[in-house]
Amino acid sequence: MNEQALVKTSIIEIFNKNGYSDLTRMTQRDFDHIGEQLQQKSGILISGTTIKRLAHGEFTRLPQIATLNAIANYYNYKTWQDFKASKIEEEPEKESTKKLRRRFSIKYLSIPVVIIILGSLYFFRPTKGTVNHAEKASFSFRKTTPNDLPNSVVFSYNIDEVQADSFFIQQSWDKNRRIRIYKNNYTLTDIYYEPGYHIAKLIANDSVIKTADVSIPTDRWFFYAIDNIANYSTQYIKVDTFNNNGSLGLSIQQLQKNNIEVSKDKRYHYVYFPSQMNIPADNFQYKTRVRMQEVRNSLCPYIEIELYCQRWFINMRCTTKGCAHEAFIIFGEQFKKGIDNDLLPITFDVSQWTDIEITVKNKVAVVKINGKEVFSTRYTTNTKYLAGLGYISNGLCEVDRVELYSLDGKLMYKNEF
Repeated sequence: MNEQALVKTSIIEIFNKNGYSDLTRMTQRDFDHIGEQLQQKSGILISGTTIKRLAHGEFTRLPQIATLNAIANYYNYKTWQDFKASKIEEEPEKESTKKLRRRFSIKYLSIPVVIIILGSLYFFRPTKGTVNHAEKASFSFRKTTPNDLPNSVVFSYNIDEVQADSFFIQQSWDKNRRIRIYKNNYTLTDIYYEPGYHIAKLIANDSVIKTADVSIPTDRWFFYAIDNIANYSTQYIKVDTFNNNGSLGLSIQQLQKNNIEVSKDKRYHYVYFPSQMNIPADNFQYKTRVRMQEVRNSLCPYIEIELYCQRWFINMRCTTKGCAHEAFIIFGEQFKKGIDNDLLPITFDVSQWTDIEITVKNKVAVVKINGKEVFSTRYTTNTKYLAGLGYISNGLCEVDRVELYSLDGKLMYKNEF
């Protein structure tokens, strides 16, 4: 199979995985939805029009490398080259199977011989993908710096007695942060560029066999920017003061002073990760007042409020009413997207001051905007403890206040800036 054919068949397989079995009946919105699925896994935005063209094979040259890598990321490969190599490895196996069938044509064999051969093929068949003796693996880490960023972490591991085809260490939930490791090696030094509470994983084939909780705290509010399209590189924003007219916020001048290209589509992160919060993520009350100023002319400006948990996510993206399909809300395993849910109630004019309140009691979440209940859900996953606070936007957030309480009324964090 040549690369053009591999691109086409890979895209169509992604359609099938998302419930689209007939290419001729797909609408432009369906193609856009696939683009969003690719972006969620890779951080790379591909338009629905491009996806449609690739699926129909309407290209004479290979797509850009970012597009190819996005496809590879969807299949949990770091690069297109890695994905392509895996397909090349599969082809000789298929061809050898065909030769075996031709060589031992059943019509020339007696029934007992056929039974013996089929039995041998069953018992001695390849076991690619299986993992044995995973319990014999060891996995731990130590940090080399306290609260500094970037932060180097030294992982110690032993996989010598584990039987599997491949091994990896993955920094966190992000599969792009996966590094291959090998037997008879016992140390990997990796770098965390972003603060947070990360669950590092020791992976055999595609199975997680060990985990380690890696906390990278901050001793203050920390600011950084990430490109929204293709390039997932972290740019730190260093400022003397983050107080902007009596609120937590940055100015465009501060971005420019840090050599941030404000003309590009970026996500701006304001995060705070104390060393310990001691608030169960299933029982708390959070209040904030927020708005944003646009850095560039965005069709769909948004503000994301994230309460970082030791497990799973609590995250809400609010945008303008005309862009309700871009909104989403996450509580544990409950992931509601505006494209297939009515999330119009959580939309508002993000350029205006807005009060947001989130209350979680025994895994029942209620969201209020300007005092009005707009969303509620129940989730079942164990999110453990809150680990940090964050505001994320494609513009610059301004936070007038933030308050965090335990449900018994104990104040855990408050800042009016």
